[in-house]
Amino acid sequence: MLKHRGFPGRLPGTDFQFTIRRANPKGVTRLVARERFRDRSPADRRADLAFVAALWEQFGEEPFERGNLDAGRLSWLLGREVVPADADFDPESYEARLKLDLARARAAFPEAFEGGV
Repeated sequence: MLKHRGFPGRLPGTDFQFTIRRANPKGVTRLVARERFRDRSPADRRADLAFVAALWEQFGEEPFERGNLDAGRLSWLLGREVVPADADFDPESYEARLKLDLARARAAFPEAFEGGV
């Protein structure tokens, strides 16, 4: 499992996790697109914003390997702001490659691209 050095481990001051420390010995947690409802808490929205900003800062437009990025946090964005980078995407692989869908990410989280997060 690739560890993304320099990527924030969590949203500061909260328990919202962005990375995991070690691979799951029981198997890789599957990425599944989760629906975000309008009534999500402000803290959840801040976590999504900070995670998108961290992805943008760390990877930009380039595809990236899932590695130690938290499956739960990725799942809130999967299929919208974060999309598979390869046709043979495996949602149960730490080596799966993803990328930011810039148009959708900028529309949903414009603050993430202004450097103000």
